Amino acid sequence: MIDAGSQVRGSIEAGRRLAEICLGGLGTVSIVPTGPVASWPYSVVVHTSDPVLACLGSQYAGWSLADETGDSGFFALGSGPGRAVAVVEELYKELGYHDSADKTVLVLESASAPPASVVAKVAEATKLRPEDLTFIYAPTQSLAGSTQVVARVLEVALHKAHTVGFDLHAILDGIGSAPLSPPHPDFIKAMGRTNDAIIYGGRVQLFVDADDADAKQLAEQLPSTSSSDHGSPFAEIFSKVNGDFYKIDGALFSPAEAIVTSVRTGSTFRGGRLEPSLVDASFS
Repeated sequence: MIDAGSQVRGSIEAGRRLAEICLGGLGTVSIVPTGPVASWPYSVVVHTSDPVLACLGSQYAGWSLADETGDSGFFALGSGPGRAVAVVEELYKELGYHDSADKTVLVLESASAPPASVVAKVAEATKLRPEDLTFIYAPTQSLAGSTQVVARVLEVALHKAHTVGFDLHAILDGIGSAPLSPPHPDFIKAMGRTNDAIIYGGRVQLFVDADDADAKQLAEQLPSTSSSDHGSPFAEIFSKVNGDFYKIDGALFSPAEAIVTSVRTGSTFRGGRLEPSLVDASFS
């Protein structure tokens, strides 16, 4: 059990490393002094030459882990390479991928370590001993937690591409950036800031083996501007739906701006737009 930001202070660097662990070692995460939003220049930059496997096969928080036998109330979404060992999600049938490992790791966006029942569930799914599992956890309110969430700017683009039916095998390379959001002790505000960093301040570029029509359509479909909920800070949207994520339009969870380059034709297409004023409103 590794606490990266709950009872310990943690750091931005811890969050950067957490993000690279989430990517399963298939990508790099950097903190750079320039970025899409001028007033918040320090940005998280994510790059991978295997974006489908790194982002969807590992980084995506797709494994729901709850304490179903105890009364701890624990619930967290699991990210990282442990997902590809367990392959309990339907997504892996589409990806056609399954890892085999003697040890593995999961990253949890949580303020506490998983209870014994969750550890047992993961051990059973991965067919590994509990002592061969590593859990790293940090809440969104922490430096590490907020950093690793913003580092999902490329992952949400891959998830959106999957949702709109784009051929995942055609996505060859990808890079994304979003402003490093300041943490907040209130969970809702902290969650709002990390989401707004991506939704209103995130930019991605995908390199695809596709014709111009498909590349252009993807560039138009990817950005958060395609959502009916676009236009307000995320915390406000969350409040309006009384905290029910399922009432938020799923199209909102994507970068503000998308650039799609066809390596087949050399053409590049753009969609969406940055919203610096909404980033300012959220972060300030």
